[in-house]
Order: sequence, then C-alpha cells, then structure tokens
Amino acid sequence: MAGENRVRLARVYTDPAPDEGKRVLVDRLWPRGMKKSDPRVGQWLPAVAPSTELRHWYDHKAERYEDFAARYTQELQSGEEAAAFDELRALVKAGPVTLVTATREVELSHLTVLAKLLA
Repeated sequence: MAGENRVRLARVYTDPAPDEGKRVLVDRLWPRGMKKSDPRVGQWLPAVAPSTELRHWYDHKAERYEDFAARYTQELQSGEEAAAFDELRALVKAGPVTLVTATREVELSHLTVLAKLLA
C-alpha cells in the first residue's frame, strides 16, 4: 500500500473489500469475461495503463521491470496519459483507491509503478 494506505492493489477478478475505497481499472483492454456493469471494475481509466507497445516489450519479465518502470513513468508525463494520471491523482486525494488490473502478477505490473508515483 502507498500514500498513507490510500492506494491498494488488486486483481479485478477479486471481490472488493468493504474498506478499500473506489476501484479504478487501469488496463488498456477490458478484462475478459467481465460485464461493463460488474462492480469489481469500478471506474475505468485506460489511458493510465502502459501503451500496447510497452506492454508487449515488457511481457512481465522480472529482469525488465526497472526499465519498464522508467519507460512507463515517462509515458505518464505527456498527452492523454498525463491528463488521465492527473485524474487518478485527484481520485487518490479524495479518498482511498484500489487500483485493479486483469494481470496475474500484480507485484510485477504497472500497478506497483503507479502506487509508487502516487505515494
């Protein structure tokens, strides 16, 4: 957790905890098998997620994590991505947020980068 316990990380397929605050899906693609009305999703901010090119390059390889984190952080600094990140930052300031993703390995995902940036 980061930001004085204001940011939590979870898989989108898990049920929300009563105290986790607002859920925000930060994937470019909609999770498989989930309806748009599924309460496990919450708000969707696809522009905060890594670009398709970066996601494919990274491929969740642990040895690439540091480079991935640096490249992803740069992506969040301009254009549509920067505006979406500012929106996410405002949500965190307003109250607890749980960032969710369909990614299996949350600890090696973009969520950990976001949590550090939002701390």
